[in-house]
Amino acid sequence: MKKKRVSIKDIADALSISVTSVSFILNGKAEEKHISKELTKKVLDYAAAINYRPNQIAQSLRTGKSKILVFMVEDISNSFFANLARSIEDIAYEKGYKVIFCSNENDDDKSNDLIEVFNFRQVDGFIIVPSAGIKETVRQLIDDNIPVVLLDRYFEDLESNVVVIDNEEASYTATKHLIDNKYKNITFITTDTEQTQMLDRLAGYKRAVNEAGLAPEVVFVPFTQAGTEAGKKLITDFVKNAAKPDAVFFATNYLALLGLEVFKNESPQLIDDLGIVTFDDNDLFRIFSPTITAVAQPMWQIGTELMEVMLQLLKKKDVKEDTQKIVLKAELKVRESSTEKRRLK
Repeated sequence: MKKKRVSIKDIADALSISVTSVSFILNGKAEEKHISKELTKKVLDYAAAINYRPNQIAQSLRTGKSKILVFMVEDISNSFFANLARSIEDIAYEKGYKVIFCSNENDDDKSNDLIEVFNFRQVDGFIIVPSAGIKETVRQLIDDNIPVVLLDRYFEDLESNVVVIDNEEASYTATKHLIDNKYKNITFITTDTEQTQMLDRLAGYKRAVNEAGLAPEVVFVPFTQAGTEAGKKLITDFVKNAAKPDAVFFATNYLALLGLEVFKNESPQLIDDLGIVTFDDNDLFRIFSPTITAVAQPMWQIGTELMEVMLQLLKKKDVKEDTQKIVLKAELKVRESSTEKRRLK
């Protein structure tokens, strides 16, 4: 038989005091309500002795707060998002919040379904890596005065709270690093998308090669094919048909892993011959041979900024008041794969 949950009324009856007094004490309002320290201690000691746990559903109905946040990303198994999730979880927990993690797979229908479900469950706020077509859904959340912080990408014409890195500058710096190390035929491999972060990375690459008087060469891989045989074929075709590239810059870590797999299977010498840089670091890149140069995003700083903005929003009466766009700097982790041109053709 399921054990009956102990209620505030049970505590009040056991101690022969009012339910109201017990509620004030358990919700940290004893001093505010001028309840004696002796009675406060008596209630807290008894609650601890019986292992009292508040009914979260009843509490959320009473206060209008669930103390739950949603962190929706593209793919929670991606090391970038997984590491970021951990920092957010730690900070949220310290502040009394729990976090629900979910993946939208960059799919608008799934994004909208998940947001609808969690909004119906009355979560307190959303941190979202948005898929391209959910601008109106995000706008509706904001119009409904629900705290929302966008991460990694945003909508140009939607006033919202955003935490991103300077993708264009980071991509420019990484490309310039290859150019400074004598690479002249640099191919940029990216996803075929209109998302702001990917467009900015492409823009940074193009700015660097144009400044150097070099010709840009871009391979676009549809997002839905990034982990498939079709995606591998696009990179295989590049390996077989490209006009003698001497370096590649992958726009994401999952494209880098895909590309390195293709190089190994199709033409293993390319791993040693090409200069290689990737956006977004991964533990594997530090132990790969050669070690892979990567643009590293400041995980803990991103998580801290996200939660700081969210915690501010949770206190506001109007979430549209004083929206923030926080732009952080990434760091280029220089490793063996991009050292001065290793094999002149």
